[in-house]
Parts: sequence; structure tokens; C-alpha cells
Amino acid sequence: MAILLYRLGRLSFRRRGRVLALWLLLLALLGGGAAAFSGPTTSKFSIPGTESQKALDSLSREFPQAGGATGTIVVAAPEGGTLTPSAVAPVTKEAAEVPGVLAAVDPFAAKAVSRDGRYALIQVQFASGVDGITDTQREAFRKAGASVADLRVEHGGEIMRGVPEVGSTEIIGVAVAALVLVLTFGSLVAAGMTLLNALVGVAAGMAGLFALSSTVELTSTAPILALMLGLAVGIDYALFITSRYRHYLADGMDGEEAAGRAAGTAGSAVVFAGATVVIALAGLAVAGVPFLTVMGLAAAATVALAVLVSLTLLPAVLGFAGTRVLPRKRRAQVRTPASPPVGTEAGFGFRWGRIVARLRVPALVLGVVGLCALALPVQDMRLALPDAGTEAVGSPNREAYDLTTEGFGEGFNGRLVAVVSAGTPQATAAAAEKTAALIADTGGVLTVAAPQTNEKGTTALLAVIPETGPTSAATEDTVHEIRDRVADVEGAAVSLTGATAVGIDVSEKLAAALPVYLLLVVGLSVLLLMLVFRSILVPLKAALGFLLTIGATFGITVAIFQNGHLAELVGLDTPGPLVSFLPILLIGILFGLAMDYEVFLVSRMREDFVHGADARESVISGVGHNGRVVTAAAVIMTAVFGGFVFMPDPIIKSIGFALAIGVLIDAFVVRMALVPAVMHLLGRAAWWLPGPVDRVLPDLDIEGERLQREIPVQREPAELVKT
Repeated sequence: MAILLYRLGRLSFRRRGRVLALWLLLLALLGGGAAAFSGPTTSKFSIPGTESQKALDSLSREFPQAGGATGTIVVAAPEGGTLTPSAVAPVTKEAAEVPGVLAAVDPFAAKAVSRDGRYALIQVQFASGVDGITDTQREAFRKAGASVADLRVEHGGEIMRGVPEVGSTEIIGVAVAALVLVLTFGSLVAAGMTLLNALVGVAAGMAGLFALSSTVELTSTAPILALMLGLAVGIDYALFITSRYRHYLADGMDGEEAAGRAAGTAGSAVVFAGATVVIALAGLAVAGVPFLTVMGLAAAATVALAVLVSLTLLPAVLGFAGTRVLPRKRRAQVRTPASPPVGTEAGFGFRWGRIVARLRVPALVLGVVGLCALALPVQDMRLALPDAGTEAVGSPNREAYDLTTEGFGEGFNGRLVAVVSAGTPQATAAAAEKTAALIADTGGVLTVAAPQTNEKGTTALLAVIPETGPTSAATEDTVHEIRDRVADVEGAAVSLTGATAVGIDVSEKLAAALPVYLLLVVGLSVLLLMLVFRSILVPLKAALGFLLTIGATFGITVAIFQNGHLAELVGLDTPGPLVSFLPILLIGILFGLAMDYEVFLVSRMREDFVHGADARESVISGVGHNGRVVTAAAVIMTAVFGGFVFMPDPIIKSIGFALAIGVLIDAFVVRMALVPAVMHLLGRAAWWLPGPVDRVLPDLDIEGERLQREIPVQREPAELVKT
């Protein structure tokens, strides 16, 4: 591996003009594909095979007029006043005239008026699904009733859900990343080159993703997740390879040789670090959830592109930059082997490595106890798909949600739909009547509306209003009890659906898939790290450290986003359950990133050890040489992920926060403190591998031992490298 990447690095450096031209051509082709074939994203979260999804599929066949998107208009009279049919009629009329609307139901005819007569709900049914609603239709719906005087009119429902977009807040993360790169490298050229390299990879990945969006159904969060990860790992991988390139330049190698050696050693670590991220993301497919699979594969493809860019485009760009990647004052110090490398043993990384070596037992105990304490709130974690009640205060959906709650109660925001089919109109009518009676007698149900039937009379719909809100634990209990009660309706198929039921089914399906996913991803990655480090204990230590990271991350996220502690710091208006796919997504992403830092840090320890250094001294050397890179990479990732915390979308906000805090914990506590402490305690035993296993495992040589042995180092013949 090291020799292959060494040759690739030298070739890219030598043929830099052609490599750059090829990447520019690829960007142009992908950009053209994105412009020509880009399709809309979807906000649907569904899982085939669940009861709620089966009911929706049945509706699309038997009751198509009820299968389209819905909107809700909430009308309120001034305080102390009441609504009249003539006052509400203009709003209903304007809603019915919105393009694509099948019907707008008069609230007085549907008895959707509050007891005090002050509030009314107008249900609006569209012909197409939510993904087929155009911006023009959405804007016309939003304006319905706006001209009616003396009434408060709010517009909500699924068609008012916005698609999250990248805005100015994410630019802050990139700006912080650029600042960290400048401080780390001391060179604007090196910082700009590293950032540009990452942006090329992200641009290629995003363009390719949107080029496929017309044939692959993408959730609205998939491109954001791909952007998050692609940008973060792209900067990190380029940072790692560039740092090693600068080290080799300072050691007296010429540019081409330094690029080749950097690709062969640091590049090998990047390949396997990227492989762990790709495995973790692609492994999301085991959950059997289509939207989650697409999210994982989209992000995995972007990470794979970041690796490819770092191994090909980066050496080419290094060729254009030359020694300008070094600070100006250090360029004149780049010498032949007769002079020692610039700045080795005196850096903060070496001092930190020696501190951890001396205090390894206290560091280990304090780190483990502290992370376990942070994980305590996990025991109260609740999961659900977010509803309008968690959206930003002032957004249309949130205003409609709050006004509905004020006038009717939270349950009206979590409507359920019972679908009854019995083959014949008579049997369906009888089954619907019996089903309505069973549901009405269920605890937690506020009311059941009269059944609506399709044209054939073979399918009936029952609107069910629970007493509690969509994400309440009590509503979940009510849904399960309803399903148990209606399961025995003789001669009829009865299923419960609606956005609330879909959310419950999605959460339960993901919770059931989580243990399987965790075992698969951790198991495969432990095997991969065993190949990389040829050790039993190092991969196990890495996995255990990750469990501490994920526990503390979940604990902090629950404390803020669910329990509301310090919620104002992240701009969270209303705490609530965590989005149901956050745990499985967070485990996949954080495991991959944690293994990134493990590979970056421990690969240098392994490299020094196989080259003859003492086991404990190699730990100090690994922390000394790569600790600064790991901490800089962690700060950059935290900045990139942190930029997404300020987005108004609660899903993106929670994902960005959890990733940012997880990276901080893993890099600064687990990898920079616990890992060196454990490695010092283990000593040579850390690199133990049973003989039979050693003979079976292939030697991947990521530390470049074979490269150093088979290909002699080529250095600058002159005493000083020209700048």
C-alpha cells in the first residue's frame, strides 16, 4: 500500500498540470450533470413494511384523493370575539382556489370550530404529494386569507415544511477552519491550498449527488450531511498529508520525493481512516430504512472523493506551491541531512506526551469517570420525528401549531387516520362503525370523526384526535393501544397511519436496528484496524474509547435538546425528543471520525515502533509529531459542524451540535489523553499479535517500513533548497 501510494504521489506531483486539468474537467462534467439532471429533494420519512406505510400505500390505490399533501389554516377571532360562517367563508374560498387544491373543508360543516367559537380549522387537501407541491402553490396557500380583516390567519401542515438550505452561518465554520489552518501552518499558501483541496472534493461530491437526484430519492437532509462530512474530512485529510509533506521538506527531501513519501505514509493512514468512515456510513443500510441508506451512501461517496482528492490533486497542488507551504522564515532553514530537522522535540505535543506518560493512571481514571458522568442523561433519552412544535418560533408552521394548541389542544396537531377496508360497501360501513366505537373507547383518544368513504365504498377513513401532542410518550401508548383494539375487527383490514403514526413506526424500526448496526460497524472496523496496526489490543482500545465518546455525546445532547438545559446557547426555542434517526446516524459518523483520529495518532506510534523506537518513547513521538495535527483537525471539524448548529431546522441543528461535541470529546479527551495513557500502560504488549493471526493477516505496511527499506530516500543535492 505505502509503495503504491508513494508512486501515485510522485506521479501526481510530476504531472501536476495534467492532474489539475483532469480534476477541473471532472468538476465541469459533474456540474453540468447537476444542472441538467438535478431533481427535487423529499421531506418524507417513511419505512416500507410498517403498518403506517402500508396504510399510506393502500390509500394511494383505493383513496387517491386522500393520498395527497395536506395543509391546515387556523383562523382565530380577536380576544373575546367569535367566528361566524360568513367571516370564515372568504378564507375557505381563497384556499379552495389555490392551484392543485382538491378541496378546502368548511370548518362549520366539519365541526372544526372550538367550543368557545373563537378558533376554526380549515383542512386543505392537495391532489399531489408534498414533494409535488411547487413554490408557487405554497406561496398561494400562504396568502389565502391574508386579506381578511380582523382575523388572525396562520398556515401550517406538511406543505409548509421548508427544505433546509446552506446559509451564511455555515460560512462561519469555514472561516474558523481557515484561521486554524493559518495558525497551524504559519503559511497562507499552505492554509489556502488545504482549504481549496477540500472544497474541490466537496464540489465534486455535491455535484455528483445532485446529478443523481432525479433518479434517486434524496431526503432534504442528505445533501447537508454530505456537505458537513465532505468538508470536514476533506480539510482533515489534506491537513494530515500536507503536514507530513512539510516535515519531509524540512528533513531535506526534494519536493517530488517529499510528496511521494507523504502520500506513502500519511496517505496510507488517510486511506484507512477514510475506509472506516465509509464502512460506518455505508453500514447504515443494515437498518433497512431507505432514506437513511441514501443519506449514508451519499455521505460515504463524498468522503471517498475526499480521499481520492487528497491522494491525487493534493500532491499536484503541492507541486505548484513548492516550498511556499513553509513559513517564510523556515524556508531558508530547509537543508540537507547534515542539518537536523527544524523543530522536533521541543513542541507542545512532545511536552503533552510526557505529561500524559507521567500521569497516565490519574488521566485514565479522571477521563473515564468524567465521560461516564456526562453520559448519565442518556437513560432518559426519547426519540421521535420532529413536529412543527419544535420549529423556530415565528416560522409559519410553528405559529399555526401554537395557535391550534391554544384553541383546540395539542392533540389536534397529531391527528391519526384509521384506514378500514372490507371488500364491499356494506361490510366496510359496518367495520368502520365498529372500528370507530373501539377507538373512541380507547384511553387517550379525544374524538373520532365520522367515516369518509371512497367512491366504491370499499375503503373508509376515520380521523382520530388524540388528547396529547404528536411527540408525547402518551400518544405513543395511545397508538399501540388503538392498534391492539382494532386488530380483532372481523372481516376487515384496519391500519393506523398519519404523520404521528409514521413517526412512531420510524422510531421503533430504527431502535430495533441500532444494536445490529452497532455490532456490524464496530466489528468490521475493529478488523480493519487489526489489519492496519497488526495488534489485538489497539483496535479493542479504540472501540472502547469510542463507546465512552458516544455515551458522553448522547448525554450532553439529551441534556440540551431534550431537557432544555442551556438550550438558549444553541438557539433552541423548544426542547423535545431527539430526532429518531440521530442515534444510528451519530454512531456511524462519529465512529468513522473517531477512527480517523485513532489512525492519525497511532499510525505514527506504530511507525516509530517498527523502525526501532522503544514502545513508550514511540507513544510520546506519536503524540509529539501528530498531536498538533489531530487537535487542529478536531478544531476544524468542530467549527465546520458547529456552523450548522445555527441553522433554524431542528434536525440539522441537533446533528451539527452532536457531531461537534462528539469530535471535541473524542479528540481532546479520548485520543489525546486516554489513548496515550493506555498505550503507556500497555507498553510492548500494545503491539502483540498471536503468531497464527500474524501469518494470516496481510501486511498492508501503512507505516512505510517496506517503502523505507526498498526505496532509498532521495534528497536535494544542494545544501539549501531554493525558494
